[in-house]
This record gives sequence, structure tokens and C-alpha cells, in this order.
Amino acid sequence: MKLIVGLGNPGPTYQNNRHNIGFLTIDKILEQISANNVSNKKFLGELYKYRDLLLLKPTTYMNLSGKSVLAVKNFYKIDLDNILVIHDDIDLPFGAIRLKRGGGNGGHNGLKSIDSLIGKEYFRLRVGVGKPPRKEQVPDYVLSDFNQDEMQVLDRLTDYASKVALNWINSDFEELKSKYSKRDSKYLYD
Repeated sequence: MKLIVGLGNPGPTYQNNRHNIGFLTIDKILEQISANNVSNKKFLGELYKYRDLLLLKPTTYMNLSGKSVLAVKNFYKIDLDNILVIHDDIDLPFGAIRLKRGGGNGGHNGLKSIDSLIGKEYFRLRVGVGKPPRKEQVPDYVLSDFNQDEMQVLDRLTDYASKVALNWINSDFEELKSKYSKRDSKYLYD
């Protein structure tokens, strides 16, 4: 069983926030496959199943995402080798895509929560959302909507991120990193 987690905050207020790129990517995957909703209160999130693949959108709000991931991980007995977390990354320019395994959380509260409950050695799909000019602006920045220019290519970005996530299921990780990592958003405008 493989688990792909998309991080975000529930509700229409947050729908197009930068912090919700994980949710938006899971939604894009759900447009491509016929997954069944297997959500249950104990999972603390929206959970979908397609064959041996689980897709999770924690509804605990970002700072408590780890509780949802832990509940699904334990119920389905999923190893860290089989977990991919999709999240926003302010240390990457908008549209950049990076894959990694383990490492620090970069101040991301969703990752902090997950790390504290299941450990750090899961796979990550980092999606660049850019960075505000000053560090104290970060909370407002990640909880703000993508700007008009970004919104014009957001569908392409989530389409690409969903392709990467689905290829993660059966690919060699190093080959996947080499093939799909992007430094910036130029590929979105081709």
C-alpha cells in the first residue's frame, strides 16, 4: 500500500492559498483516477483509495497534519518507504519542483507535525510557492491566495505535480528526481 498525502487547510477560505498546493494536487490526481472515498472520523481527513494507493487530505488544519497521517499509517500499516507528502515550499521559486527523502522541515508546521509523530524518513514532493520579502510576512504569505499571474498556470502546476506523484508509485526515486525536478516555472509557460 502506498500513501500520498497532500497538505493544506480545509474549507473554502483556504482553497486557493499557497499553503494548499498539496490539497490542490490531490484534487488533480482524483480527476485522473476513479478512487473511492473511504474517509472515516478516525482518519481525521479525506481519504481516497484506488487499488493499492491511498490519497489523504488531512482536515486537522496544517499544524496538526501529523495526527491524520499517523492514523492512516497505523491503520493500514504503511512503512515510511511508502509515504509521499506533497507540500508548499517557500524556499523554492513559484513552480519549482523538488523531490527528496527525509531532512528538515524548513519551518513548515505541517511537516513539523508529521516529523514529530512518524519520523522524518518519508518522501517529499516540494512545490515552490515563492517567498515574501521579509521573514515576518511568511504566515500571511502562505495563507494568501496565489496571485493573478500564478493562477493562470496553477492548473498546469498541479497537473505536473500530480504526474510526478503518480510516477513516484512505481519509479526508482533517483531516476524520478532526475527526470521531474524543475528549478523554476519556465516549463509551465511552454
